Amino acid sequence: MKKTRMIGWLLLLIMSLVLIAPSMTFASSKVYHVPIEGEVEKGLQAFLQRAFNEALKNNAEAIVLEIHTPGGFTDAADEIAKLMDQARSKLKVIAFINTKAHSAGAFLALHADEIYMMPSATIGAAGIIDSAGNAAEEKAQSAWIAQMKAAAESSGRKPIYAEAMANKNIDMEKYRAPVGKFLTLSAEEAKEVKYSNGTVHNMQEVLEHAGLANSEVIDLNPMIAEKIVRIITNPVVVPILLSIASLGLVLELYSPGFGVPGIMGLSSLGLFFFGHTIAGFAGYETIILFVVGLALLIAELFIPGGIIGIIGGALMIISLLFAGANFVHMAYSILIAMFIAVIGMVIIMKFFGKKLHVFNKLVLKDATTTEEGYVSNVNRIELIGKIGTALTPLRPAGVISVGAERIDAVSEGSYIDVEKKVEVIKVEGSRIVVREYKEKAGE
Repeated sequence: MKKTRMIGWLLLLIMSLVLIAPSMTFASSKVYHVPIEGEVEKGLQAFLQRAFNEALKNNAEAIVLEIHTPGGFTDAADEIAKLMDQARSKLKVIAFINTKAHSAGAFLALHADEIYMMPSATIGAAGIIDSAGNAAEEKAQSAWIAQMKAAAESSGRKPIYAEAMANKNIDMEKYRAPVGKFLTLSAEEAKEVKYSNGTVHNMQEVLEHAGLANSEVIDLNPMIAEKIVRIITNPVVVPILLSIASLGLVLELYSPGFGVPGIMGLSSLGLFFFGHTIAGFAGYETIILFVVGLALLIAELFIPGGIIGIIGGALMIISLLFAGANFVHMAYSILIAMFIAVIGMVIIMKFFGKKLHVFNKLVLKDATTTEEGYVSNVNRIELIGKIGTALTPLRPAGVISVGAERIDAVSEGSYIDVEKKVEVIKVEGSRIVVREYKEKAGE
């Protein structure tokens, strides 16, 4: 009886498993879902570095980059593309374009193993422009076009369309891009030229098309610190931060005690180094170098000479150059900040010159004028019109005698021989000017 009951329970358990099993799915792998939003810049690179490292560490089968970007900076895109290429040997890299992948975004999408697009999404418009919004120089354009073609070739796609995205001299009239326009493909057009592996409506459809429907999806988003870093390290924000810092410190030098300008300046510098350190661009050695430079600059207020201040300023500039993501861009940012600081100093000295505080110790205001009692030498104006004798030839300098006094003098320009009579015609400080004296008739 007992044995029969146990057999019954066992059969019931088996039947339950048979009924439930078809509706059960088991996650066979991990897929990381990572957003690429906004401008492509160095801060995004730091976030994606963490994302790829985590995906590889946890043996993920794929990483899906959900792209929504108008483009960005080519140097940052190039570094991110290197991350993608290195990861492709160990996991599948998928680009999911939910709205647009333009310019640097298109470049990144082309480095993926597979591309999926929303019905309204577009890819292309990858012409390179400079910071002023104008077409970049021919050398930079040529290099970028080559990079776009190489990106397409690296993932087995026809390079002609990638080239047309960056080179408006390619005729793609079939896709509304005749000569003079950059190519931009819709989802269906991208699928037609095999730049898209399928048109999808959501992330789940991406996984189904990629054969990853039963995978565990891990959503990885930027942390608050990484979001702040993306703002701080943006090439547009960097010169603004440095300008605020320089202007704040200059204002603080004019103010008694330590107040709002100083706090504003140091906070801007703190944000700069915080963002660039988290992003991996600046090390602690650059911060130490900057602090040493700042200390020397402050010491200049109490130790006369100027050399200490110059060394301190140089150390601060060097530390900022090496803390930035791009050496050339940092140089421009520093120049902008210095220019704004100089303008600030000029304005302050013009309108608040009499109320200066610390700069009163740095700027020499005394003038060595006769009104102040300063006399550099005796001005012998009483000698004008006097007649003397040349004791030495004047070529044009020499020595003359006026009465019993020997005087150094110079001729008006012509040679005057020894023993000739001379007349003092001009006195300029210690400079006595004479000419040969011609005796008048009757003298």
